[in-house]
Amino acid sequence: MAIRDLIPWRRTGARLPVRRAGNPYLALQNEMNRIFDRLLGAWDLEPFDRWPTFAASFAPSVDVTETDKEVRVQAELPGMDEKDIEVTLANGILTIQGEKREEREEKDAGSWCSECRYGRFHREIALPTQVDEAKATATLTKGVLTVTLPKTPEAQDRRKRIQIKSGS
Repeated sequence: MAIRDLIPWRRTGARLPVRRAGNPYLALQNEMNRIFDRLLGAWDLEPFDRWPTFAASFAPSVDVTETDKEVRVQAELPGMDEKDIEVTLANGILTIQGEKREEREEKDAGSWCSECRYGRFHREIALPTQVDEAKATATLTKGVLTVTLPKTPEAQDRRKRIQIKSGS
């Protein structure tokens, strides 16, 4: 990369980094980040406090799995209620968005502390196949949103097993 590529006003086109789902190093890095976030968050260590960075960094982890009959999307949304989440499906794109608001007050004999934080997230997932939008369901259980999207009959019948013959 040349120095001219670092100057933002001279860039042409969008050269955004692409995250590939099959990269094992990226998956390992994400999992380690989650482990340390949970570990340090449980101790409520002041230098590692996540309150100031919450609004800028809140992006739920999402897993997409596909079977012969359906596509299932799971998103980690701890502490959120159904009323704060919106799930829509249009043109093969599943959109999950929501808002998280938290307020915390602490009162002691000589002090009073009040903090609040706010974060919005918006995730769009391109579905790998055609789904029956009318039969889509979503449930939120223990902070995990599960969206189940049954495949259309045409999408289910697309796979054809090809028999392998012995070549002599």
